[in-house]
Amino acid sequence: MNCEVVAVGTELLLGQIVDTNSSWIGEQLALAGIDSHHQTKVGDNLDRMVSVLGQALDRSDAVIVCGGLGPTPDDITREAIAAVMGVELVRDERIIAKIEAMFGGRGRTMSENNKRQADVPAGARVNPAMPGTAAGLICPLSRSHQGGAYEGGAYEGGAYEGGAYEGGAYEGGAHEGKVIYAVPGVPWEMRQMVLEGVLPDLAERAGISAVIRSRMLRTWGQSESGLAEQLDEEIRRLDETGTATIAFLASGLEGLKVRITAKAGSEAEAVSILDAEESRLRDLVGDIVFGTDDDTMESVVLDLLRDRGLTLALAESLTGGLISSRLVNHTGCSEVFRGGIVAYHRDLKQSLLHAGAVRSVSEEMVVEMAQGACRVLAADVGLAVSGVAGPEPHEGVEPGVVCIGLHIAGADTTDETNGHSEATTIKLPFDRDRIRQFTCIMALNMLRTRLLDR
Repeated sequence: MNCEVVAVGTELLLGQIVDTNSSWIGEQLALAGIDSHHQTKVGDNLDRMVSVLGQALDRSDAVIVCGGLGPTPDDITREAIAAVMGVELVRDERIIAKIEAMFGGRGRTMSENNKRQADVPAGARVNPAMPGTAAGLICPLSRSHQGGAYEGGAYEGGAYEGGAYEGGAYEGGAHEGKVIYAVPGVPWEMRQMVLEGVLPDLAERAGISAVIRSRMLRTWGQSESGLAEQLDEEIRRLDETGTATIAFLASGLEGLKVRITAKAGSEAEAVSILDAEESRLRDLVGDIVFGTDDDTMESVVLDLLRDRGLTLALAESLTGGLISSRLVNHTGCSEVFRGGIVAYHRDLKQSLLHAGAVRSVSEEMVVEMAQGACRVLAADVGLAVSGVAGPEPHEGVEPGVVCIGLHIAGADTTDETNGHSEATTIKLPFDRDRIRQFTCIMALNMLRTRLLDR
C-alpha cells in the first residue's frame, strides 16, 4: 500500500503557514507500515487541485488530502474530489444536525454557509471522527466513477474535462480500488481523524495484521553523528536480527530524538521488544537520554524535583523568564516550583538577590544569584542564568557567552555556604533568540543531571 499526502491551501505556498500536517501524517503512515513516496502542496484552485489529485492517484494507491473542508468559498476540496470521482455532491442532513448541535452547545447559531460542510461526494463515507465542524471523507473509487463534465472552470455533474486533467478525472477503471481521504487542516481535528478513521481503513485495505509500534528516546548533549557512532554496533546488530529499527531525528532546541520501531504479531510482543531495546540503548549512551515520547526537559526536571521532595526557585537574567514559562506550561508545577525572579539589570541582581560579584556575566555572579533565589523564595534548589545575547559585547564579554549557576541548599538553609553550589560557562554560536532558547534547556539539563546524582 502506497499513500500520498496532498496539502491544500494557498497560504501554504505563500509561506504564511508552515505545513506541519504533512510531516505528522507521513510519520503516522510510516509507523503504520504504509509506504509514502510523495507529498504535494497545492493552492485553492479547482483546476490545479483536480490535476494534482489525478497525478497522485496515478502513482499511489491512496491519497490523504489535508485542508479545504471549511465553510468559505475557497474551501473546495469536496468539489475537487467529486470532480475526480466523476460524481455529484450530496448534502448530508445528519452532518448539518451535528454542526448545528456544536454551535448550539456554545450558545451560537450556525451560519448558512456551514451547510457546505455537509456536502459529500456520492458514494463516499464520512470519517467516524468529527471533532469540529468539518466532516472528514473516505472516498473509494470504483469502475462506475467515470463520465460527467467539468468545463470552462465550472463544476458540472462530477468529472473534469477539457482542462488540466482532460478526458475525465477517472475513466475506464484506471483508479479502481483506490481511495481518497479528506481531513481538515486544523491540526487537532486532523490528527483525531487520521488516527481514528484513516489509518484503520488503510490498514484494512492493505491487509496489515502485524502491530507496528515505536518509542522515542529524547536525548540532549550529543550530536547526531556522535550518537550514530556510539550506536553503530547496535544498529548493525538490529539489521541482522530484524527485531527493531533505529532512526535519528534532529529536533534543534528539543535535542536529538532516537526512534525505536518494532513490528510484531501482538501489542504485548511489540511493547516487549521496545522495552528491551530501550534498556540496551540507555546502557549504551547513559544519562544523555532525558525522557521518552512526549517528555520534555522541563517535565522531567519537575518530576525529579517532586520525587526527591525538593522545591525550585529561578533567577533569570539573559532568559528573561523563559525558563519559568516553560515550567509553568506543565500542570502541577506549583507543587515544586516556588517562582522566579527576572533580574535583567545588575542593580537588581544586587538589590533583590544580594549578588555582589563585580561582573554580571560570571560564574561567581550566577552562583550568588542561585543562592539568593533560594533565600528570597524559600526554595531548596536555586537555578540562575546570566549571559550576553548580543549582538554587541557587554562588560567586555562577547555575545554568546552564558553562565549557569546552581545551588542546592543543605540541612541548615539559613547558611548559604551550607549546601552544594556550582557553575559553568558555555559559548553559543547563535543569534539572540536561539542563544536564549538554548540556554533554557541547557540550564534545565544541568539541574537534571545533578538531581540524578541525589
